Amino acid sequence: MRQLLLALGEPVIGLVTAPAGLDVVIENVVILDPDDEPEPCPGALVLIIGARGSRALRLIRAMAHQGAAAVAVKIDHTDDLDDFKRVAAETGVAALGVRPEARWGLLDSVARGVVDDARVAVVPEAGQSAELFALAETVAALTGGIVSIEDSTNRVLAYSRSDDEVDELRRRSILGWQGPAEYLALLRQWGVLERLRAGDDVVHVDEHPERGIRRRLAIGIRVDSQLLGSIWVQEGRHRLADSAGTALIGAARAAALHLVRRRTGTPADLQLEQSLLSRMLDGHIDPRTFADNIGVDLGKPAVVTAFALTGSLPGAGPGADAEAGADAHAGADRPRFELQRSVMTSLISVHAAAYRRRALVTGGSPRVYMLLPGLPEQGAESIALGLADDIVRAAHQRLNLDVRAAVGSAVGGLDSIAKSRAEADCVLDILTSGGERNVATIADVRSEVLVRETLSLLEKNPRLRDPRITALVAYDAEHDAGLVPAVLSYLGALGNVRAAARSLHIHTNTLRYRLKRANAISGIDLADPHQGLFSHLQLLLETGSEPVVHGP
Repeated sequence: MRQLLLALGEPVIGLVTAPAGLDVVIENVVILDPDDEPEPCPGALVLIIGARGSRALRLIRAMAHQGAAAVAVKIDHTDDLDDFKRVAAETGVAALGVRPEARWGLLDSVARGVVDDARVAVVPEAGQSAELFALAETVAALTGGIVSIEDSTNRVLAYSRSDDEVDELRRRSILGWQGPAEYLALLRQWGVLERLRAGDDVVHVDEHPERGIRRRLAIGIRVDSQLLGSIWVQEGRHRLADSAGTALIGAARAAALHLVRRRTGTPADLQLEQSLLSRMLDGHIDPRTFADNIGVDLGKPAVVTAFALTGSLPGAGPGADAEAGADAHAGADRPRFELQRSVMTSLISVHAAAYRRRALVTGGSPRVYMLLPGLPEQGAESIALGLADDIVRAAHQRLNLDVRAAVGSAVGGLDSIAKSRAEADCVLDILTSGGERNVATIADVRSEVLVRETLSLLEKNPRLRDPRITALVAYDAEHDAGLVPAVLSYLGALGNVRAAARSLHIHTNTLRYRLKRANAISGIDLADPHQGLFSHLQLLLETGSEPVVHGP
């Protein structure tokens, strides 16, 4: 009951009388219409709607007899208070007097949220979700502030680490894992809590130095009309980022998944959608089934964007996929990689949700995929590209993560989404294998993708080999003469000796000598266009090299 009163407060509750004190346990919430027959409701808070005066008093007695722990009745006149208190004292039931203007729907929603959150209360240090803490860190990085995530009873679920200047409200909330009662009363008095319940807007809280409160932004975490919790961002020694409000909108939508799962203990709708997305992208369910389940238009444009961490771990050099580095150093580096990927996934989820409520993100594999469904006919790919740019930039500037993003082509509907995902994967393969580009579409790297696919076809046909090139590779491997790199660089430079020598950091005469040796050993005439073309392809295949691109 104590948590319930803290969460509700004025103007919903006008009077409280609790013969057994405020530590009465509320097990569930029941709505009683005057025409209903009272039924057993042990430990329940009973909302008695549509009853006044003596009729309400009779129902209070009846529900107390059925085991109710508390009742709530609207009080129109102060004359009713004495009778109200007397009946509560006689029956031992806790009684809440509700103001006439209060909406029963709001009271029911908030009360159920408080009861649900109290039911799943855990020891914070041991039981809180790592995903919520990762989300808090992501929001802190995006906003430049100090973040806490709370449930509907203002109990702290997760928070960001900070060595910044925390105010008294933040300090006491974190130490006690609960918003302090006197500060909650102030927030209620200023209308902050009411605005959090009322809608999806970001609420601004001005600085109050005399109260030990710095400037804040807050937003409610909601599913439909039900408030599940809230996210708070305190301003430290520096002003909050201009985009802090947008980041909070996306964070609230992303956090809803975790809080629903926390309350129910079963997969939430959003989690189911993410699972369906992963299975559809892997080809395990058809797009029509996916569209029917998540409620999107099968025939509207959609885009898949793929993301990967790069160069974040020892063993993963510049441009290398960080997953490879994690595999190479599984013992020490795997936890760090998993943490970085979790933070990256949170970042993508926040941005995606802020842009489009129906956007979905799935991170079941080392790569994270974002689906933007229901896009406009014109500019769908540009929208996805702009969002990917924002995410990669934020990852670098705010989280110090090296992230690459590949945007698949916009397709006319979800039934063609496999093409967008396949393109995104091909483009991401190029981005994570080297180069300076962080974000790209298939149009940006089409030639590189086509060369890769050609090499893949060549690999599947072992009969398509020139034995002279095989002999050259074997000789160079045995004698370490540098002949293969010389030929590859020369062919990659389209016969420009100076550019090729510069890329190898050798003198042009040294390069010419090595090319002559390669010709003498293999018999390949590199000046012949056909021999040069196939030599280039086979050397790329046999050495596992990427095509060399030379600047002017």
